Amino acid sequence: MEIEPGLRREPTTDPSDIGDDPGLMETIREEIRRTGPMPFARFMALALYDPDGGYYHAADPRPGRAGDFLTAPELHPIFGATLAGWVHETWERLGRPDRFTLREPGAGVGALAVSLLAALQGSRLGEVIAYEPVEVDPRRLAALRDGLEAAGLVAALDRGGDPERPIEGMVLANEVLDALPVHRVRVRDGVLRELAVALADDGATLTEVEIDPTTPALAARLEAEGIHLVDGQTAEIGLALDDWVAAAAAGLARGLLACIDYGHPATGLYDPVRRRDGTLRAYVRQQVHDDPYRFIGRQDLTAHVDLTAVETAARAAGLTTVGRTTQAELLMGLGIEDRLRAIQADPSTTMEAYLLVRAALMRLLDPAAMGKFAVLAFGRDWPAGPPLRAFAFTAPRRPGGGGRPPEDAE
Repeated sequence: MEIEPGLRREPTTDPSDIGDDPGLMETIREEIRRTGPMPFARFMALALYDPDGGYYHAADPRPGRAGDFLTAPELHPIFGATLAGWVHETWERLGRPDRFTLREPGAGVGALAVSLLAALQGSRLGEVIAYEPVEVDPRRLAALRDGLEAAGLVAALDRGGDPERPIEGMVLANEVLDALPVHRVRVRDGVLRELAVALADDGATLTEVEIDPTTPALAARLEAEGIHLVDGQTAEIGLALDDWVAAAAAGLARGLLACIDYGHPATGLYDPVRRRDGTLRAYVRQQVHDDPYRFIGRQDLTAHVDLTAVETAARAAGLTTVGRTTQAELLMGLGIEDRLRAIQADPSTTMEAYLLVRAALMRLLDPAAMGKFAVLAFGRDWPAGPPLRAFAFTAPRRPGGGGRPPEDAE
């Protein structure tokens, strides 16, 4: 059984009252009437990023304990505090520059920033770090600033500069790539077809249709990765990864581009047995389902990341691979267990607080969920040296081999 990544809270709630965003629905219908069936990648871009009705432009920030799903930073501050060690070691490897920029795409309302920057307080890096959040909606940036001010950390934000300026430091993207729009394809009688969104006979309801591929890049991606989809197989192709990685790399003068997300090498992602129907999922009110045409503009849409494509795009952008691991091994290498022991030994830690952080730690490391998230790091002008602690830990192998799930070990 395919286990969904991430964490969903209990109890779940009934989403039947949510409905679609009416303005966004009319935008989609009008474009289909004007131009014909809409490639799924275009539909997903509108559903998530339309400035008037897209999911990530909602007045209320969706991800989080009051929203539709939890990311690792929202699970417990121990995640961000542990990643602070990775940021600190990156700063040291770069020669402790007097200005070190941490740029965070998809910063949300600052769950990761608050815990990470708090862990650096009192250090020399805490005095020189410049934090640059990147978000699609200015209301999220305003909420993020409020959170940093409340935590006494806004100085790092104020030291930030132009988000377009190439930086010396680290670009840290946590669960960002999975939300990039994807094309969906299906092989029918040996022929590659693209899935698109059309209007049903009533002129209002959305329906899915198969069309000729809208770009030769779809077949080219599969051919470059040596992938042959079987008849009837549905898959997602993330062409948007190329532009995202290129832009992130262009913004890095010296340092690391680090991505944490759920994904697989191409051979695992397109496995015809395990993923014959693809990986596209929708999240709403802590529930997961596979219908992207419900709650349009009011549910999150994600697809597992093609790690092979990410690595190819990074090389094309002039970056070198610094390390690859899983989230569990990353956190273990950075000493998250030592942090747990320190919290336990602190006289001010209540039993309730300790049990909460221990439960969070188990979920962050669980190889059946968040623990198997992929971690990729790419460098520009990266100095030679031993592996970073973040990539130095190797999980013990189970008897008879194994360790990582098969698709992650490819």
